[in-house]
Amino acid sequence: MPKKGNRKRLKFRAEDVCSESVTVADYANSDPAIVKSGRVKKAVANAIEKEVKLLCGLEASHGPVQEVLSSTAGVGGQAQESSDELDAEDCTGELKASRKKKSKRHKVNADSEGGAEYPVDVWLLLASYIRPEDICKFALICKNAWAVSCTAAFWSRLYKRHYISDAHLPVRLQPDSIGKMRGLRACVIRSLYHFYEPFCSRLSKSPSIPESTPTAVLNSKCLLFWVNKIVGNRPELLWEFNFKFLKQPPKFKNGCGNGLQFPRQYQEVHTNPDHDCFLLRVTTLNFIFTPVVMGMTLTLLTVNVSTDMRHHRVRLLFQDSPMVKGRRPRNEQGVQIVLDPVHSVRLLDWWHPQYPFSNRT
Repeated sequence: MPKKGNRKRLKFRAEDVCSESVTVADYANSDPAIVKSGRVKKAVANAIEKEVKLLCGLEASHGPVQEVLSSTAGVGGQAQESSDELDAEDCTGELKASRKKKSKRHKVNADSEGGAEYPVDVWLLLASYIRPEDICKFALICKNAWAVSCTAAFWSRLYKRHYISDAHLPVRLQPDSIGKMRGLRACVIRSLYHFYEPFCSRLSKSPSIPESTPTAVLNSKCLLFWVNKIVGNRPELLWEFNFKFLKQPPKFKNGCGNGLQFPRQYQEVHTNPDHDCFLLRVTTLNFIFTPVVMGMTLTLLTVNVSTDMRHHRVRLLFQDSPMVKGRRPRNEQGVQIVLDPVHSVRLLDWWHPQYPFSNRT
C-alpha cells in the first residue's frame, strides 16, 4: 500500500481558473489528503466569481464567447499576481484578530480581579430573606455569606421567622429551649420539619416500602438496636425493630475529606451528636428473635416479596469489618437477620420528626 507521504496534494493555480478546470475536489466532501485546507482558496474563489459576472454580462449583451474567454485569461493572470498579496493580507488579518482577542482577555481578567467586597452586616441583612431550602446556595456565594450562615443569630432568626404556635414540638424544640447555643443548628433544622410546609410535604410523600433497595446504608456501623411493641387501632399487634447506624466517612485522596471547619466561636452552634446517623425501622406482624449485632457493620440489605405474596421480607447481613467494594458478602462469615412478614420499612435521617434524640443535646 502506498504511504501517506507519497500522496500528491492538489495545488491551485490562478492561471487555470475557468469553468472547465473546476473539479469536485475544490469543494466540500473532498479528500483532505488531496486538498490540504478542504476548501477553495480565496484567490481562486474571487477569480471564479469574476468569471461568473463576466458570463452574466455576456448573456445580457449577447456578445461573442471568445471575448469573454479572453477576458477570463486576463483575469487569471492578474489573480496569480494578487494571490500572494491576498495570502499575506490574510496572515496579517489573523495576527491582528488574535492580538485583539488577547487584549480583550487581558481586559476581562483585569476587570474580574477588582471586585466589590461587602461587609458581613450586609450579608446578615440579606439572610433574613433566604428560604430554608436556599441556605446552601446562599452560603456558596462567598466566604462572608458562609460565615453568616454559621452564626447563632442566623439560625435563631430563621426559627422565629417560620415558627407556628400550633405546632406540636418536643421540649427541646420549644421557643423557651431554642435559645441555647449548643446544638442550635440541629434543633432549628429538626423544628423546620415539624412546622415548615415544604419540608413536611417531603416526608408525607415517602412510601412505607422503598421502591428500590437502599444501597447508601451499606458499610454502616450499628450503634444501637431495640424492639418496641405497638398497640394501635389495628386488631393485631405490630413490632418495631429499630437499628441505629453510623455512616462511614468517605475516603478521599490527598487528605481532602476534612471539609470546611466552622468558626471557633460557633462550634457549639454546630454540635450534633447524631450527625451522619440514621435509623432503619422495620415493622413486622410477629415478634422475631434476633441476635445481638451492635458494633457490627451492615454489608447486605435486601427487601423482597414474602412467600405469602402479601407482605415483604427483609434480610440483613452483619459482619465484623466493612466490605471491600466490588466483593460479595458470604453468609457464613457474618450474622444474618431475616424479618418476615414485614409491614413497613423506613429510613429515618437525624432530622426526621420520628427520629429519637435526647432533649439534653
